[in-house]
Amino acid sequence: MTSEDDPFHDCELDPEAILGIHTFEDVLFTDETETPMNVLTGETPAHSQATVEEAKEFATSIDTDTPQIALPASVETQIETQSKPYTAAAFFHFKTTGSLERHRAYHAAYDSDAYTVDFEADYESGDLTITVERVADS
Repeated sequence: MTSEDDPFHDCELDPEAILGIHTFEDVLFTDETETPMNVLTGETPAHSQATVEEAKEFATSIDTDTPQIALPASVETQIETQSKPYTAAAFFHFKTTGSLERHRAYHAAYDSDAYTVDFEADYESGDLTITVERVADS
């Protein structure tokens, strides 16, 4: 197999590192995501008030070939940019998988016909589960 045929030729990790089921805990936007509070009024600013449904709708509305998930935005970002408490990213984003190496490996597998990549976003627990399997040789 030449490097052009190997979807992992640019990756630091080989496919073995991501094969199977991996759960990344507490990485998604949830109803428990921290939001800023105005210390004078004790209220959360309007721009930081959001529901999980709004966050999921926002993530799925992004026009891209890669499925998006809703991630929590930091309190600092919410304050500085007056943004919502969530943002969207590819389901294999390094903020969810914990490393750029995993991000690249999941991306390579997702783009390859040699692997099936599925994910389940549990917005109640905040957990993301990614499953990678080799496509059976026919």
